Amino acid sequence: MITYKEAEIRSEVIKAMAHPVRLIVIELLKEGEKSFSELMEYFDIDKSTLSRHISVLKVSGIVTSRKDGLEMFYHLQVPCITNFFQCVTAVIEDKIKQHQSCVCHVD
Repeated sequence: MITYKEAEIRSEVIKAMAHPVRLIVIELLKEGEKSFSELMEYFDIDKSTLSRHISVLKVSGIVTSRKDGLEMFYHLQVPCITNFFQCVTAVIEDKIKQHQSCVCHVD
């Protein structure tokens, strides 16, 4: 059984991931370190917006950064965080399967 404090910390990490942009950033970083410029190529948002999303991931401990010249590079601090996505996908697939086998009638 986890303590309340541990549950709070877990909740903060999950909240940090709870945005489509942040989920995509995590998926992109799963492949390895990426520069800010490389990450920007995947989004149609302002640089400041992406920067704020990355900041949330950094504060939560999911992402770390390093500077090389004028460019910032980001990588996953704990790559196993992507295992969480496999669990989420399994839940989604199970829900879809249960819904497809439902014999209820909706009028």
